[in-house]
Parts: sequence; structure tokens; C-alpha cells
Amino acid sequence: MSGAYDEHGDNGGRDERDERDTRDNPGDRGDRGDRGDRGDRDEKDTYDGSEAYRGVGGPGRAPRIPLPRTSVEDGGRPLPAVEPAAPLALEHHVLTSLLGAWALAACSPEEATAVEEHLGDCGACAEEALRLRDAVGLLQRPESLDLDPALRTRVLDGCLERRPPRIPVPEWATPYDAETARLDALLQDFGDSEWHAPVRLRWFGDDGTASRRTTVAGVIAHLLTVDGLVGVALGLPDPLGEITAQAPAPASRTEAYWRASHYPPTRAVRAPWRAQSHALVRTVAFTGSTGGTGGGTGRMPVSYGDFELPLRDAMLDRAFECWVHAEDIAEAVDYPYEPPSPRHLNRMIDLAARLLPGVLAARRRAGLAAPAGGRHLVAAGEPGRSLRLEIEGSGGGEWLIPLDSPAAVGSPDHEVAHVALDGVEFCRLAAGHVPPAEAAAGQVGDREAIRDVLFAAASLSRM
Repeated sequence: MSGAYDEHGDNGGRDERDERDTRDNPGDRGDRGDRGDRGDRDEKDTYDGSEAYRGVGGPGRAPRIPLPRTSVEDGGRPLPAVEPAAPLALEHHVLTSLLGAWALAACSPEEATAVEEHLGDCGACAEEALRLRDAVGLLQRPESLDLDPALRTRVLDGCLERRPPRIPVPEWATPYDAETARLDALLQDFGDSEWHAPVRLRWFGDDGTASRRTTVAGVIAHLLTVDGLVGVALGLPDPLGEITAQAPAPASRTEAYWRASHYPPTRAVRAPWRAQSHALVRTVAFTGSTGGTGGGTGRMPVSYGDFELPLRDAMLDRAFECWVHAEDIAEAVDYPYEPPSPRHLNRMIDLAARLLPGVLAARRRAGLAAPAGGRHLVAAGEPGRSLRLEIEGSGGGEWLIPLDSPAAVGSPDHEVAHVALDGVEFCRLAAGHVPPAEAAAGQVGDREAIRDVLFAAASLSRM
């Protein structure tokens, strides 16, 4: 017991000494008091009295992270009024000096507004501004954002040179493969408004220009049904299915497909058209000839109702129509579209040139082409009166068109007329998009023969 008492007594002595030390050193208390005052002041400075801050870190304590401020738009307060900038008041000679910068789109918005207001009042400056704008267009022509249409052909050629395909696509089918791929790329990003954009199909009839109104989706449905003629000849399923057309002609098949649709064609028509185009290329690759002359399966007849074409020519015909209608679609949606590559364009022109003698003879039999003076029939394979068709520009060349008989042979010794046209212009003439009287760039020789050939070229077109 005595040990325990002594221990408590010693502890009490230490407590008394600590208390005396504290009383003897008042500075320690002051230091602690200063710190307490500063803590109070800091707490008051950071605490704004809101109830939100009371729950952060306990009541009466300052938050470590302040809450975000409320924006003016979310606070319900009215936005400050923005006064419109006063228009620039520039003298006439200053505005005249700004015309060049305005034509180059290098003016500030205020300067451009001042110049444009001035152009409405000053005829001399308006004429000068128009000349400057035209000059700017000559300095740098606008470039299309689309890839070069020949890029795909060059890339494939480079790949095939390094590693030839085991099953190559025939040369006469490559234009169709390229044009369907280009059209498919154009359709890729179309929305509903583009698919329902109005398109007017145009062609040249016996009485002049004819047309049919449809939509972008309707054009793809048209290509689907007419390409189906080639597919049926190759043993592929007919895209019409159970639909019965009045005649096996392209126009009748298209009208039957359109009538059978409960609703106007939509973007859903792209999938069967795309699948069919792939199937056509794949089938001719397996069954066709690799030669450029198109032997073997390339001679298989493809019926268009009232006429037939060999498979190699039918594939070129489908490539040509695909390009023409792709231009119709691009025009409807205000999008640039380039012509085919020169090599493919030359093949299309060659097909049209080879078809011209037969169309010319048919028009004469129907009384649509007056017989020219000096016309006489010649035996098959013999030279006869000829027209030289010179195609300039991309895909150009020269063709001698026999005038007297489809079986005759064109001969330079019997040339009676010469016509020169641009390659793309000739194709648009053959598509019925250019009137025959406005197509020729140069004409020399027998005017009657020239007229008959130009109208025969326009008669190649159809819906």
C-alpha cells in the first residue's frame, strides 16, 4: 500500500510542477491563443454562411473544395444585350480599292458587308467586281473532293501486276465492275432525303426528247431490273421474282417493278442491286474469257426484248448506263461526278460506234432518216460510203461509220463526211442528254449524212 501511495504522490508533484511552469511562461499561452485566433479568422474567411457548406467537414468548418459557380444561362438571369456593330462608312475610293480583296474573300466581315452594299448602288463597281471574280476562278479552279475515277483502276492494275488473280475478270467486264463500284461509293453516305430526291430520266425518242420522273431510289431500282436481263442470261435469279412485265424490254420491266412496289422504292433497294452487280462480275469471271476480244462466253446472246447483244457488249452497255444514271443521281443531289477512266470510256464509245450502222438502217426503214443522194447498197464486207467520227479528248479515237449498209465496211477512200466531238459529249448524245443539233463541234462534208448519224447516235438512248 505504501508503494502505491508513494507513486500517486510523485505523480501529483509532477502535475503541480507542470502547472507552475505554465503559469511562469505566459508566452506559450499567447502562442496557442494566436493560433486559435488565426484559425477562427481563416474559418470566417472561407465560410460564406450557406447551408451547403455546413455539411462539408462538419458544422462551422470551412470546405476544402468550393462548389462550382452557376452560369448566367442556367441561373435564369437575362443575358446582357449585344449591340450590333455599326456599319462601316467608307468612301468610294476605299471601297474600290477593296474590290480585289473582296473577290479573293480576304476582307473582314464588316468590309465585305460594306462592299456588297456598295455594289448594289454602283454599277461600275459591280461590273469590276464581276470581272475580278471571274479572274479569281481562272487562277485556281475548284477541285472535287472525290477521288480520281482512274485511281481504282491504277491500284488494281498495280496489285494484279505483282500478283495475277487466279480467276481474272474479263477485260470487257472491268468497266461494269468499276462503274458499279463508283456508284455504290456515291450512295454509301446518302440519307433519307437524298434517296427520295427527285430525278428525271431523259432519253431520245422518235418524236424528240422524252423523260420520266422518279427518285434516286427509283433509279437504282431501274438499274436493278435492267441488269437483271444480263443476270437471267447467265442463269442468275431474276430480280423481278413473281412480278410479270408486259414485255421483256428494259422500260417494261422497270415500270412493272415500280408498279408492284406498295411504296416508292427506298434505300432498301441498294442491297439487292449491289448483290446482283457483284454476282454478275463473279459469274462472268468464272465463265467468261480472259481475252480482250471476248471469245467464249462473251458471245452469249443477251436479249433486251426487241434486240440482242453479245454478253461482252451487254456488260459494256450496262457500264455505260450505270455511269449515265450515276450522273443523273449526282446532279439531283448537287454532287460532282467524274466521267469514267479513259480506257473504259474508249470501250463505251467503241460500242456506240459499232451499233450506229444498224440503228441508222433501222431509222431509214422506219422513214426517220431520208436516203442521201448517191446512196447504194453494197455486198457484206465491201467498202461503202463512210463518215469519219473523230472523238477528241478523254477516250478519243477515230471510227469510220458505213452509211449504206450495216454489213458494209467503212473505208477512208469512200469518206463523204467528217464529224468531230468531245468524248464525254458524244456519250451524252448517245444517252439522249444532248440534242443532236447541238452535239457536233465540227462538221465537214455531206450534211444529210451527218444529220442522220447524229440522230442515230441519240436514238441509242432508252429509259
